[in-house]
Amino acid sequence: MTFEEFVDARLQALLRYAVMLTGDPHTAQDLVQDTMIRAQLKWRRIAAADLPERYVKRMITNAYVDLHRGSWLRRVALKGVELDTGVLTPDHAVQHAERDQMWELLGSLPRQQRAAVVLRYYEGLTDGEIAEVMRCPVGTVRSWISRALATLRAGLTPSTVL
Repeated sequence: MTFEEFVDARLQALLRYAVMLTGDPHTAQDLVQDTMIRAQLKWRRIAAADLPERYVKRMITNAYVDLHRGSWLRRVALKGVELDTGVLTPDHAVQHAERDQMWELLGSLPRQQRAAVVLRYYEGLTDGEIAEVMRCPVGTVRSWISRALATLRAGLTPSTVL
């Protein structure tokens, strides 16, 4: 597969993944663009790998985790990102309030925990696959996800937990 074929086939999915990580479409575009430039330079090696998409996702994940590393003060405000989840709720206002609350909670997570949750619940990866992408032990992945879910549960309002 050529780099151009890969980009044509997977760019939108990679952008959606980056939006889930960053919570901001503009930051996600920058992250993916920088990653794709680096990927193009290494394409022969990436294409030789069994799963080039997983390799590129690892590059995006690492770039996200490194983004402003150490800046605990910077928190992403996840407002106005539209994602097609396929779930319909009867009240449009409630749907937006719940979505905004979840984005806010997701944005409050540490970067590794957020990346692990996105890889698990948005990308559908197993613990082993997440560990491979994030280059850490499986136990660490499980710990990050457990802590992230506990934080998310604690931050939910009673109306959201029906």
